[in-house]
Amino acid sequence: MLIFTQKKPPNPHAVVRLTLSLTAEERTRSRHRLQTEDGQVIFLRLPRGTVLRDGDLLVDETTDSLVRITAKPEPVLTVVAKTTIDLLKAAYHLGNRHVAVEITPTYLRLSPDPVLQAMLEQLGVEIKEEVSPFHPEVGAYGHHHGTSGLA
Repeated sequence: MLIFTQKKPPNPHAVVRLTLSLTAEERTRSRHRLQTEDGQVIFLRLPRGTVLRDGDLLVDETTDSLVRITAKPEPVLTVVAKTTIDLLKAAYHLGNRHVAVEITPTYLRLSPDPVLQAMLEQLGVEIKEEVSPFHPEVGAYGHHHGTSGLA
């Protein structure tokens, strides 16, 4: 059993024992029991509020073994707009609802939600249902709101 208690920044040259693919929500859990594909049990015991990013490394408390975190592809809604102002308006309305959102210069990404999808459609933006790694913004105070729509 591996118990990971420390997070280190990405290091492409690090020798890792295994790679752990987690969804955006799973990457916000500081206390979590996981099982690898081969049945190995892993515990996360990270400081409260820890948000894992794609490429982060975790250190096992007894063996100093490393595991690399990757963003697991998951169902998402990808929002694109004809104009920057339309994309900004969509971001504003999603932020007003405290929704976990990935923000880039060309698209927004969020977890599927039919109510939010209808709202975005009314704003006139294009929405694509995809399966992709999801990298939502960390909150302004260092935490991450859940992906359920409302915080």
